[in-house]
Amino acid sequence: MNEKAAGLFSEKNLVYLATVMNDGAPQVSPVWANYEDEHILINTAEGRIKHKNVLRDPRVAVSVTAIDNPLDMVTIRGIVVDLIPDYEYKHADKLTLQYMGREHYPFKRDDEKRVILKIKPDQVFVLPELKMSG
Repeated sequence: MNEKAAGLFSEKNLVYLATVMNDGAPQVSPVWANYEDEHILINTAEGRIKHKNVLRDPRVAVSVTAIDNPLDMVTIRGIVVDLIPDYEYKHADKLTLQYMGREHYPFKRDDEKRVILKIKPDQVFVLPELKMSG
C-alpha cells in the first residue's frame, strides 16, 4: 500500500469491512482499524458475524474514507491471514487511543473475547488526490 492509503488507517477514520455470508451475500460492518507491518488489523469479538464469516471464507474488502474529506479514500480487497487473540485488550486499547483519545477500551464485557483480524491487502485502489470545493 502507498503512504496515503496507510495514512488513512492512522487517524480517526471509520473503516468499513465487507465479509461474505454463508449464502454468498455481502455483509458490511463499520469498524476501527490500523495498519502495521503491511497488514490491516481489525479488532472484533469472537462470535460476531464478521468473525464467523472470515472463519468460513477469509476473503474481505475494506474501505476507508478521511473524516474531513470524503474524496480522500481507499478501497482494498484482501484476505484474513491470521486471527490473533487480544484477550488482554492491548490492541483494543491501542485503537481506543487512536479513535477516542482514551487509554482503555470502554466497552469491555466480561463474557467477551477480543480477536484481531490480520488482513493482507491484495488489490488496493486509491482515489487520486482530490479536494472538495466550497
